[in-house]
Amino acid sequence: MALCVVVHASGTTGAFRRIHQTPALNNPGFWPPTWLLIRIAGWLILLHLIEISLWALVYAWLQAMPDLHAAFYFSAVTYTTTGYGDLVLPEAWRLVGGIEALTGILMCGWSTGFFFAVVTACTARGRRELPGTEISLKTSAIR
Repeated sequence: MALCVVVHASGTTGAFRRIHQTPALNNPGFWPPTWLLIRIAGWLILLHLIEISLWALVYAWLQAMPDLHAAFYFSAVTYTTTGYGDLVLPEAWRLVGGIEALTGILMCGWSTGFFFAVVTACTARGRRELPGTEISLKTSAIR
């Protein structure tokens, strides 16, 4: 679990630093911010795949799954909380699966928050470029 947090913290912190250096944030056009969001989504998915792989390696190392392929599949299904149930951990390791699911929920929530922050930054900068958009979202929602 701690390794997942380290991977996610390193990945999102690095991405955050790079994002502030990209001209896409300051571009009010459609494609530069869109390509930025596509790259961010790909990066976040890669981080999740690394974390799923870490869990899979733990399952293989503990011999809780028959092989690495099964361990990776089980880990992906558990991390994403899909939970097909076609593969299950031995009784002694079942609590570990629950911990992975909780970790996956937390890391996916973190990614959602990060993605939302990037979308907000892109739209806030673009809104400043347009005349008459200085009204806050709260005010426009009341109308």
